[in-house]
Amino acid sequence: MKTLSAYLLCMLGGQKQPTAESVKKVLASVGISADEDRINTLISELKGKDIEAVIAQGKTKMASVAVAAAPAAAAAPAAAAAPAKKDDKAAKKVEKKEEEEDGDMGFGLFD
Repeated sequence: MKTLSAYLLCMLGGQKQPTAESVKKVLASVGISADEDRINTLISELKGKDIEAVIAQGKTKMASVAVAAAPAAAAAPAAAAAPAKKDDKAAKKVEKKEEEEDGDMGFGLFD
């Protein structure tokens, strides 16, 4: 992801086809060591391609993934809410116990 981000930053800087050296330079500017293999693979895969078309293709693929993952995401909040009920009961017990103890407050005034 870092390599792709550096590549896209080079493109935003005006390079139509960023080189490995320019990508390394961007990564080095923020203290990230460059992975030669990833940079070379990225550049070879994107060579001669329109980056906007590649991004558009990626969006359509991600849209299909998001739809498939929606039922699992909807079940997660319901599962997370169940333990909260137990915690609420425990909190109420602690509150009630504290209220009973607060009546005297340790001063012996109500004995």
